[in-house]
Amino acid sequence: MKKPLFLLLAISLIWSCGAPKKYSAITLPETEYVNLDTVSVTAPSEYNEDEMVSLDEPDSGSLTLPRYNPTAKRESDLLHTSLDLRFDWAKEQVIGKATLTLKPYFYPTDKVTLDAKGFQFNKISFEGSAQPLKYDYDSSKVTIYLGKTFTRNQEYKLLIDYVATPAASGGSAAITSDKGLFFINPRKTEADKPQQIWTQGETENNSRWFPTIDKPNERATSEITLTVEDRFKTLSNGLLVSSKKNTDGTRTDHWKMDMPHAPYLVMLAVGEYAVVSDKWNGKAVDYYVEPKFEKYARSIFPHTPEMLQFFSDKLGVAYPWQKYSQVVVRDYVSGAMENTTAVIFGDFMQGTDRQLIDNRQNETITAHEMFHHWFGDYVTCESWANLTLNEGFANYSEYLWLEQKHGKDEADFHRLNELNGYMQSAAQSMHPLINYGYENKEDMFDAHSYNKGGLVLHMLRNYVGDEAFFLALQNYLKKNAFTEVEADELRLAFEDVTGEDLNWFFDQWFFKQGQPELSVEYDYDDQTKEVIVNVTQLQDPKQMPGVFVLPVDIDVYVDGKMSRHDFRIDQRSNSFRIPAAKDPELIVFDGDGVLLADVHEEKSVEEYIYQYKNTKNFLSKIKAMGELAQDENENAIAMMKDALDDKFWLFRLFAVESIVLDEKTEAKVAVLAEKDPNSDVRESAIRKLGATNDKKYAPLASRSVENDKAIKVVSAALETLLALDKDAALATAQKLEKEEDEGIILAVAGMYAESGDPKYLNFFEEKFNKVGGYNQIGFIQNYTKLAQSADPTSMVRAANKIKGVAMDESKMFWLRFMVTKSINEMHASLAKKLEMPDAQTSETKGKDAELVKIIEEIKAWEKDDRVMNMYIGLPDPALKP
Repeated sequence: MKKPLFLLLAISLIWSCGAPKKYSAITLPETEYVNLDTVSVTAPSEYNEDEMVSLDEPDSGSLTLPRYNPTAKRESDLLHTSLDLRFDWAKEQVIGKATLTLKPYFYPTDKVTLDAKGFQFNKISFEGSAQPLKYDYDSSKVTIYLGKTFTRNQEYKLLIDYVATPAASGGSAAITSDKGLFFINPRKTEADKPQQIWTQGETENNSRWFPTIDKPNERATSEITLTVEDRFKTLSNGLLVSSKKNTDGTRTDHWKMDMPHAPYLVMLAVGEYAVVSDKWNGKAVDYYVEPKFEKYARSIFPHTPEMLQFFSDKLGVAYPWQKYSQVVVRDYVSGAMENTTAVIFGDFMQGTDRQLIDNRQNETITAHEMFHHWFGDYVTCESWANLTLNEGFANYSEYLWLEQKHGKDEADFHRLNELNGYMQSAAQSMHPLINYGYENKEDMFDAHSYNKGGLVLHMLRNYVGDEAFFLALQNYLKKNAFTEVEADELRLAFEDVTGEDLNWFFDQWFFKQGQPELSVEYDYDDQTKEVIVNVTQLQDPKQMPGVFVLPVDIDVYVDGKMSRHDFRIDQRSNSFRIPAAKDPELIVFDGDGVLLADVHEEKSVEEYIYQYKNTKNFLSKIKAMGELAQDENENAIAMMKDALDDKFWLFRLFAVESIVLDEKTEAKVAVLAEKDPNSDVRESAIRKLGATNDKKYAPLASRSVENDKAIKVVSAALETLLALDKDAALATAQKLEKEEDEGIILAVAGMYAESGDPKYLNFFEEKFNKVGGYNQIGFIQNYTKLAQSADPTSMVRAANKIKGVAMDESKMFWLRFMVTKSINEMHASLAKKLEMPDAQTSETKGKDAELVKIIEEIKAWEKDDRVMNMYIGLPDPALKP
């Protein structure tokens, strides 16, 4: 499962100088750990070991056990699920017959309990028997009495005739609805929206549309027969074994998955799709997209066959499943989902070639979901407490792919963003990676299971080395194929390969919470000719381990030559001495930049300049740039100008955004604006030139609108043109009005909103149904911004237009809130006008009352507690836009 957090790309640094603090500016790299003994150990006087709190020991004053969520008990073993399904679109119901093959797991039993939420049962019986079986049902679980006792060697088949009405009871930040199966535009009320059915099983929501044992430690083969209108394409797990047209205009497709997988991975999708096909090692690789995106399918799911080969080779285990399909759905409730052989993605993935230029997001999400087919589908976490064994690996696959395809700098930049995401989350709350004490299983889908899991794997790889790391993963996969696992099985796989007891590593990183905070100080002893590096752990021992064991590299630069020295931090305070003939030009702690830690250090301007120019890894260079970005030292300024020519695009981008323009650098940035190979750099350069308000750059911006292939650059150029030559910009925008590309539509919408001219409201009304998914919020915000420049009647018309989005259950909860907030901003705008003496007209008052009524109507319709809490205080005439 990939959460949709990729929408926010924060460039921020997790390092510090001097007193503990954090800087905002960029992302992290990888390293290799080798252990050396410390030279000397000291303990600071302010640290009192007697105050240490063991996280393993319960509070002696507590009379209750801590919360513990065990792995689900196996009482019955589900062997095979066969489903025969039809759909009632008007009622949004699944009409099904399920044939389940089961047996007792170990102990004899005369009953079986299945998960089945919101079902109406027509009949439950043994297959082939007319005699119904007795059962108890509480609307969530059905207990079926078998009429005899079965042993673990006896299989039986149940036939369940049912109608399911999937309904949501909640959701989480990662998966916004637990409805399980979703009908999209079921009654064809939205003209420009396709009809679809799709499922989202994780965590335990497939039991809203078929009866099963809905736990991650269950595993069964499956097959699904789907009868749909012939105009629809279908997709499910495994292979399509037959497709038969019926006389009533329907078609029946039979999908079969003959390899066992967890129930939450069962899926189906129905819709009017274009299907583009590739092959990998004789296996079908299919891309299901909306027809207008057919020619862009391979860009939407970039490098898929190449990734299958890369991961197969890297892991030493060939992709094990029958096929690999990817499908885009509307109104998806998460980012993407690794259903076995049939991955679902939200429609944010769809775009044209121009929109997808330099788009690493689609690559990393494609890699993430694919890697799950080894870690998550092939080998599955046995409980949600062990979720990082699925998600941590999938997260780390993003690094592996970027490293392979685009180089280590690109991968390390991605890793730094992952580190920042985790650190921001940990500042709010912390828990162990393996978290048996969660309050709600949905809470496990957070920056610990994902980001921290990947970061920890990166450290493990660095410590044991690549050969041992990937061989251990190969052994882990082969030994545990088609089974469920817990973290100790991963540890044992690494110990079997390395011959080392790794409890110290797994205990502190998997089973305890937090991360080290380190103060690093540098000195040179001229008498002994030694570098001195003092490292003190500052983290709160009441919240996490007071001492982390950290293998670390320290690089020393003397006379332009670097020597690496490997040490092991294992005390609250360590002091390391390194021979050096003279005071070095630079010392780099954590030479490859792999530690999951908050590091505080002080260096001079000269040292940071040297660090940028001489170190090779991404973190050291970007850290130096971050420290010197606002420095007025002439050498620092010169270094930043030099970075405009750096080989890695992000360093050029950072330099563009940091430098103060002069005649020479303006000329250089102008060249980058049109010629840089990276579209993010071109975009930034155009904005930088626009900020000068120098009209001489209007022709350059106009050329970029006409010639640049990347939509993001076209958008930036339009905005720049608007700032420099409004008439030319609006004339250019009008030429683009017929474009159907969402990126162009958004760029023009932004332009018209900035113009403040109400005559462009017609554009928003005409294009309203042309923009969907995550782009919709930006379009709507521009629409309502422009509407506020118009008369009250136009505001009400805009509010009525967007009200449908706020009252669409299929929309993300945050999107519904943002739309309602936009309506409230129009209300606040009118309320402000009413405060002016010349605006006290009955028409204005009446239109404002209509806006209030629309907000109240939306609030009355909303049933999601999260959104209802956000609505508290609305309508609010004082709310600032």
